[in-house]
Amino acid sequence: MNSRQQIILQMVIDQGRMSVASLAKTTGVSEVTIRQDLNLLEKKNYLRRAHGYAVPLDSEDVETRMMNNYSLKRQLADFAATLVNDGETIFIENGSCNALLARALAEQKKITLITVSSYIAHLLKDTDCEVVLLGGIYQKKSESMVGPLTRQFIQQVHFSKAFIGIDGFLPETGFTSRDMMRADVVNTVLEKGSEAIVLTDSSKFGAMHPYTLGPVSRINRVITDDGLSELAMQQIQQIQQIQQIQDSGVQVNIVKQFPLE
Repeated sequence: MNSRQQIILQMVIDQGRMSVASLAKTTGVSEVTIRQDLNLLEKKNYLRRAHGYAVPLDSEDVETRMMNNYSLKRQLADFAATLVNDGETIFIENGSCNALLARALAEQKKITLITVSSYIAHLLKDTDCEVVLLGGIYQKKSESMVGPLTRQFIQQVHFSKAFIGIDGFLPETGFTSRDMMRADVVNTVLEKGSEAIVLTDSSKFGAMHPYTLGPVSRINRVITDDGLSELAMQQIQQIQQIQQIQDSGVQVNIVKQFPLE
């Protein structure tokens, strides 16, 4: 994917629907070139074409989701990487922010990384990072291992920190996931009592999904961005109130967005 195609994909994701004419005007190339780009992006399952328009996929594919707010997610990952020390053994679950964190750590630190994500394991194949990929049922759409075997493997390994992703948060539900099997993996990790860190962009706050991650008292830290709405900020404050009541030690880090060069 070249830089123009990355820009096209980001615009389609941001707008929800973009015409060929609008994309051509914005990028400064012909509609013929845009159609060629869209054909390639559709062939690789990054987006879908429909009657002169391009629309995003509601995809579980990690690489596709990584392109949504890529710069922001990279900044979140870079901040999270500062919390990890050389020589640590850490667990990284799944998701686009976590994949970027894994790559940052492989470039900056000497660690052992335990994961259930085959995408993350493959991403680090040419690095010096020691990777432990846990087994289980292979969930093809998310490129992740799930199920009872995965739960058993998690129970048999040890790590000092666990970075997990979420799909939603509301004060009345706590952290939630859209996928029952992946929620089971996260909850198994949380039961181990290692330092649990939620790494997510702010778009997840205010959303609700069926499967609970937690309780909140098992989360030690939340890393997100400053794009939180006023309502979402109140929700973060609710987490901090829960911390005071339950003495769970939840710490919230708000990463300020800035343009990347």
